Amino acid sequence: MTEPGTAAESSSTAQAQQPPQEVSAYSWYVLGILVLVYILNFVDRQILSILANDIKRDLSLTDADLGFLYGTAFAVFYSLFGIPLGRLADSWHRVRLMSIGLAVWSVMTAVSGFSKTGAQLTVARIGVGVGEATASPAAYSLISDYFPQRLRATALAIYSSGLFLGGGLSLFMGGYILEAWNAAYPQGGPLGLVGWQAAFMAVGLPGILLALWVMTIREPLRGAIDGMITHGSPQPFKGFAAELLNVIPPFTLIGAARRGPVALALNLLCAATIALIAWGLALLLGRSTLQQWVFLGVGIYAVYSWASALRAEDLPTFRLIWGTPAFLCTTLGYGMVAFVSYASSYWGAPYAERVFGIAKADLGFTIGGTGALAGFLGVIIGGRVADALFARGPAGRLYVTLFGLLAPIAPLIGAYTTDSFTAFVVYSFIAHVMSSSALGGAAATSQLLVLPRMRGTATATFFLATTLVGLALGPFMAGYVSASTGDDLSTGVLSTLVTVPIGLVLLLAAIKSVPAAQASLESRARTAGEDI
Repeated sequence: MTEPGTAAESSSTAQAQQPPQEVSAYSWYVLGILVLVYILNFVDRQILSILANDIKRDLSLTDADLGFLYGTAFAVFYSLFGIPLGRLADSWHRVRLMSIGLAVWSVMTAVSGFSKTGAQLTVARIGVGVGEATASPAAYSLISDYFPQRLRATALAIYSSGLFLGGGLSLFMGGYILEAWNAAYPQGGPLGLVGWQAAFMAVGLPGILLALWVMTIREPLRGAIDGMITHGSPQPFKGFAAELLNVIPPFTLIGAARRGPVALALNLLCAATIALIAWGLALLLGRSTLQQWVFLGVGIYAVYSWASALRAEDLPTFRLIWGTPAFLCTTLGYGMVAFVSYASSYWGAPYAERVFGIAKADLGFTIGGTGALAGFLGVIIGGRVADALFARGPAGRLYVTLFGLLAPIAPLIGAYTTDSFTAFVVYSFIAHVMSSSALGGAAATSQLLVLPRMRGTATATFFLATTLVGLALGPFMAGYVSASTGDDLSTGVLSTLVTVPIGLVLLLAAIKSVPAAQASLESRARTAGEDI
């Protein structure tokens, strides 16, 4: 619900006239558990940062390979499976879905510890990505059913704080475990495992216990808090299987063929075009980058296949997501924030270790601790300010996202050009506070532009920007530029700032278009065939 005096932002006049809803203690309890899940999500994802230099040495990799492992190998399958899993979150039991996904990614993180080659680690990272794809679609949808509109950005920001707390904790835990293990077993420990392998196993296995706790959460009635009760599908897995045919290559050809010969021909043309572009990029930038462009190409092709199927099978959802410029500009605009943020957060620890010669355990405490605090403060403050600005207009939250794009530029340049480790930590802290403030407002705005039954799908689409755009390209670009300039990570990380002007244009367009898109939400849904 919206507060009195903000009826223009509500989905109906009747809803706007109702008083603000109280939030129960159980809602905050559920949010606390979801934050723990997201913390572990990013511990398992981000721990690769503090382990990067050891993995590079032991597996004979380059900085470009490390950027691929952290970003693209994970991001493509995270986003690819996030689409059908987002749809499943809209039609099935969200608590069970999250519990299963948590168990899967925890096991695959532990399996990463047995990797002996870059290829084996790539496969494990793919598994982590598939498991983690369940988390945010289910969590965003649950939060939207536990918290009213007036507090949704705040709740989503608190949930998102797990990203930063987990990222910081991963550096501390990874550095401590690695050095302690190597000190105890300098020639390798049980099963021949070295420190970075033991770290993967140590942070992965506890997730199985957390999955059992998550199973105890009560599933809320979908859409009830907004006065738009929506029931799940009676056959959710039938729809999920059908969705896989629309997303997972080469089964996408079957899905396209079911829609007719024209759809199949366009699908094949898209696949061929993407393949040619991937091959051309590999020739231009070096054959060693072929895996990057193949993986990214698969992800883009899968998104095209899914969007085409969504248009044919669920026109209202397609129109409110892919047919709404405000939604696209919001997600892609935040994607530019993520592009720079993912690159700097991943490469920060390896950069400090190489340039300043700081031990891993110390890096975990300084960079990990300050990074966690900075992210937590930024996302919480950003969420509260975003909600306050939302009271003045539907696009108000995006001004915080715009701030998160522009404000970190100066401190980021300072961090990666200073000769002082202390200055590096301070500059990085400031940049991190500012960039992390952007997430809550962008995420809440994306949820504002769809109906309750579409929230899981909208979340999966929103995360396409942070994965296929931000995560799959940001860390890789920094690593590729570094490898091309003699392992100069400073140049590599700062090169990602070229995306800032793109983000500026997208977010200004979103700010201009969101009010009209939100006001016409229900009418556009009805026009597309929605029964409301």
